Amino acid sequence: MEQGQEALPAPLVPMLATAGTPPAGPGWAFEFKWDGIRAVIGTGGQRWRAHSRNGNDVSGGYPEFDALPGAARGRRLLLDGEIVALDAKGRPDFGLLQHRMHVRGPAPELRAAVPVLFYAFDLLVLDDEPLLAKEYVARRALLDSLDLESAGPLVRVPPSVDGVTGQQLLAVARQHGLEGIVAKRRAARYEPGRRSPAWVKTALVLTQEVVIGGWRRGKGRRAGGLGSLLLGAYDDAGALRYIGDVGTGFTDRALDALLLRLEGLAAPTTPFSDILAAEASGAVWVTPELVGEVEHRTWTHDGHLRHAAWRGLRPDREPSEVVRPPLG
Repeated sequence: MEQGQEALPAPLVPMLATAGTPPAGPGWAFEFKWDGIRAVIGTGGQRWRAHSRNGNDVSGGYPEFDALPGAARGRRLLLDGEIVALDAKGRPDFGLLQHRMHVRGPAPELRAAVPVLFYAFDLLVLDDEPLLAKEYVARRALLDSLDLESAGPLVRVPPSVDGVTGQQLLAVARQHGLEGIVAKRRAARYEPGRRSPAWVKTALVLTQEVVIGGWRRGKGRRAGGLGSLLLGAYDDAGALRYIGDVGTGFTDRALDALLLRLEGLAAPTTPFSDILAAEASGAVWVTPELVGEVEHRTWTHDGHLRHAAWRGLRPDREPSEVVRPPLG
């Protein structure tokens, strides 16, 4: 193998957190929750590859990460983290990142307008050593020892905090307009692909992943275009249940791009198992292939989203992953 062409570590499906309130008691460390897209990045020699949570190679969308091997000093690493775009106040902004998520080979102008960073919060492979069986605190210590940030601003290693309570750090997150926190059991090993109780996420903003099952035409200023989306999530039996619609939170550019994609997914019948006639009025049905995310205030007693606003598409999710939380 030629110099600089070392084999990359094999990608894996990242470990996921369960939702809940911040755990109390000893044995926990806390991180802030970053509002971006999850990515597992491998480096080796002068090469690198980034894979999304669902295993798609997304390297072509982020050519600035060509500098990653330099930050890794040519070492063979597998890093777990989040790709983020920052707003004017230095906070991760998912809406801003939407401009980059669907673009492969972005033009220099777009890269300059929406720069991205990689927040590395776990180390899974170091040179020839797999680290999955090591405790979280040991993996974090090795990650910190790499000093990735010294090579420039492209990679950041956000803090892992102990000695404070989850509620204290949640208050800090709220003060700075961050998405929330993640608690990680200090002694926990890394469990690829598992949604583990050893990681607990607490969000300050309620969000829900959704499957698009249909849409309605717009009125007034939106006449002739997209007015609202009909949303679903799967229940325990595998049926796609209708959970409401969303008609706010879109930019004009997002509306146009969504309509183009939805017109290519037109279907003759509803994909929802339980939508009522009044709810289906005026709907244009689509094959349920697109996953998005909404922000909402709460759930109604009958399992519908209340005061939902669109956040964007989630190409890093599969429709089968989108489940409706238990009612009540």
